[in-house]
Amino acid sequence: MKRWHIGAGLAALLASVALGIWLTSRLAPPRPQPAPAVAEQAAPQTPAIAEAPDYYRDVKPILDSRCVVCHGCYDAPCQLKLDSSEGVRRGASKELVYDGTRLTSAQPTRLFVDAQSTQQWREKGFFPVLNETPPDDEDHQRGVLWQMLDLKQRHPLPAGDWPETMDLRPERRNFCPTTDTMAQYSRERPLEGMPFGLPPIPAEKVDMLKRWLAAGAPIAEPPPLADALQRAAADWEKFLNADALKTQLMSRYLYEHLFLADLYFEQIDQRQFFKLVRSRTPPGQPIDVIATRRPFDDPGVARVYYRLQPVRSTIVAKTHMPYALGDKRMQRYREWFLSPDYAVTALPGYAPEVAGNPFVAFAGLPVRSRYRFLLEDAEFTLMNFIKGPVCRGQLALNVIDDRFWLLFANPDIDAMVDADFLARESQNLRLPEPADNKPLAAVHWRRYADLQADYLAAKKKYLHQKFGRRDAVTLKLLWNGDGENRNAALTVFRHFDSASVVKGLVGDTPKTAWVVDYPMLERIHYLLVAGFDVYGDASHQLQTRLYMDFLRMEGEYNFLAFLPRAQRDALRNSWYRGVGAKLRDSVYRKTPEYQAETGIVYHSDDPKREFFDLMRLRLGPALDHRYDLKDIPVEESALAALQKLSELRGRPVSVLPEVVLLRVIRKNAPDEVFTLLHNDDYSNVAVLLFDRQRRRPQLDTLTVVPGFIGAYPNAFWRVPEEKVPQLVRAVAALDGAESYRAFQKRYGVLRTGDNFWSQSDWMHSTYREREPVAWGMLDYSRYER
Repeated sequence: MKRWHIGAGLAALLASVALGIWLTSRLAPPRPQPAPAVAEQAAPQTPAIAEAPDYYRDVKPILDSRCVVCHGCYDAPCQLKLDSSEGVRRGASKELVYDGTRLTSAQPTRLFVDAQSTQQWREKGFFPVLNETPPDDEDHQRGVLWQMLDLKQRHPLPAGDWPETMDLRPERRNFCPTTDTMAQYSRERPLEGMPFGLPPIPAEKVDMLKRWLAAGAPIAEPPPLADALQRAAADWEKFLNADALKTQLMSRYLYEHLFLADLYFEQIDQRQFFKLVRSRTPPGQPIDVIATRRPFDDPGVARVYYRLQPVRSTIVAKTHMPYALGDKRMQRYREWFLSPDYAVTALPGYAPEVAGNPFVAFAGLPVRSRYRFLLEDAEFTLMNFIKGPVCRGQLALNVIDDRFWLLFANPDIDAMVDADFLARESQNLRLPEPADNKPLAAVHWRRYADLQADYLAAKKKYLHQKFGRRDAVTLKLLWNGDGENRNAALTVFRHFDSASVVKGLVGDTPKTAWVVDYPMLERIHYLLVAGFDVYGDASHQLQTRLYMDFLRMEGEYNFLAFLPRAQRDALRNSWYRGVGAKLRDSVYRKTPEYQAETGIVYHSDDPKREFFDLMRLRLGPALDHRYDLKDIPVEESALAALQKLSELRGRPVSVLPEVVLLRVIRKNAPDEVFTLLHNDDYSNVAVLLFDRQRRRPQLDTLTVVPGFIGAYPNAFWRVPEEKVPQLVRAVAALDGAESYRAFQKRYGVLRTGDNFWSQSDWMHSTYREREPVAWGMLDYSRYER
């Protein structure tokens, strides 16, 4: 065992070094090349300054549809967020948010949180993109934003071959010119005006932006909230800030799970969103945001108030997680947290070993209530891990398969919500703490591996006592959504460095599945959401990735318990090809093989598929069928072709992008949209590096669904309804990059094409029409060239 510890520790140490080297190589800019000769177009004329355009009516819609598609999150180039007036005024920074090589944590630069005025952002190193010269200075063309727009108009991208000097990778180096360096930037990078790597903004829209900039970029105060919204927000603030200790503990728990949510009042306005924030000031006074790195960090005040702050930014799909508030929701919270007969005599402190461990901090809240809260909106709960504020998560996401299904333990079974058991195991359930995040601190993973192994051994013993009978492990142990809640079964898609989660069992039976119980669901949240720091150092990110390995394996083992015992090892080993037994069993080395046979009687030679057929029957109305590829209003031949496309495997699929939005053009009916999701196959997802060596493209699959999935489309395709079978045959014939390029020119919407923006506008308007609450602006930073 000592030899195993030493070897594992050394492997983790080497992994942290390799991580830095790997990320450095990925973040390094391409080798400099001479800029191509570009025929400069005549400089556009400065528009005459009449009445200044209105920011909210005239300017913001242009920024939203043409700029926010790249400048709307932490991964916005140069941290330039153009999704709000505050972001426009803040400007840009040369500092990186994503830097996997840094040995110390960076200072957070969260808009609306870490500074509250333009001057405070200047003190943090942000420089203006607007012209901030005195009002009597008529040189309104000096601003970076003006010059970047002007550069694109004078040097649009060539319609032919893509310029080799342009790097479109999300991890590319950004040059971030200031007013003083803009002239040099224009000479050296003439093709890199805004929008970067996309067609110019139409001339009339640029004219509108320039007239606004020429007038000094005036931004009026936003209109006040409707009275009904103000009353609803006040009612919720009153509810969350009652003096009773029960309420204070409940509100702290709710905040730590909802701080990323886009809250809305479903009966009043489904597009005015709010953020739940911690404030130094009580309801009725202006919000004074408490800015801490994590939501459970010490607020530094004797009393925290939970306030609803209106969202002032444009909603972007990659971070949008809507969560409805209303009378029914408040009543649920009362039933779960306030009505039960229990006492809270003291509130937990904020010491890291307490606040960072939800099984300690919230031991006073009923376990079933906590689990019910997480299950009620399980899609949202998992979406926090899938989306969150991170925007670029390849390091964290390569710990999961490209498509898998999730089911949940039944909250009505006492053994699944045993407070005494969780209290005994609370220390084994603790997560990596900030103090562990030191340079090359990957060796800490051994300690957490031991804790996880001890917890799983105790859990196995406990469950054997409860369910040791042969007939105990049945479908009754799994939540059926109470017969109506469609959060009972979820599908997760990974798109390399982003991911999506949706309701339902989407697609054919996947390679893997998880069964998630309360302790696992809570740890996923505190590891990857509440406890994750995008500004953290490489060690923090590595430690997070390594611990998530434990949770993935735990979810898979929970699933395997429902299958015949004789087939479990073979199935599990098929998920971990090329992984040594010691690593594969690292967290289960103290846990004997499952002794209990499943109580489910199987009749086929494919028990995994049979299990899900049985589970579909158990779920009944609680199973969401929204993404089933049937009964879609297109011609029968087109639907049959799309169904055939969804069965495609191997080589043709392997050359496709991760996410494709397909527009089917109909003659006498509204056009339809489908999402094509390329599921990469790997021999295992237990190894941090060497993605290419683990790839098995011959086993890649394709999932085709109606509607929209994914925030980062890699391609738009267009096809007339009657030619869908022809498109499907063309996809099936793909055999490499050259054949795909020919296909792309025939069916794809090129990012340099004249029709790119019209297709983008159609996608956004259709998305908004069909999903008015869930829609947000798509991101084009991964759109293929």
